[in-house]
Amino acid sequence: MKRYLALDIGQKKTGIAVTDEGRIISFPLTTIPTFEVEIFLTKYILENEVEKIIVGIPKQMNNTYSQSMKYIEPVFNRLRKIFPDIIFIKIDERFTSKMAFQTMINAGLSKIQRQDKTIVDKISAAIILDSYLDKEKFENRT
Repeated sequence: MKRYLALDIGQKKTGIAVTDEGRIISFPLTTIPTFEVEIFLTKYILENEVEKIIVGIPKQMNNTYSQSMKYIEPVFNRLRKIFPDIIFIKIDERFTSKMAFQTMINAGLSKIQRQDKTIVDKISAAIILDSYLDKEKFENRT
């Protein structure tokens, strides 16, 4: 099976997570500067089969897009053009940063480690990917 990737795109950095080949588990992969996303994905996709890229979309409590969409949408649109054979899916990412931070606390990371935004970004991407996998499993049962 081809893998799924998830992106937590930020203005400066992008967290990336990936599934195993069976698409059962997601793993935080890396955090890279956002301007390097295309280069990273090109190399990754040459070395690994990828079927879908799940992109976290920040929404506010009233279900409207947050201000950070102005940074995310151009990256999303460029990636869709560069990788036309890959399915791109947007998914609500509300609360993923808070969930990632709590995950870090539960894992026993020190206060200094929890302040490392690169760790938060890639864990957030894994949470986005887990959320999509759960949704996909639920939809396949019905």
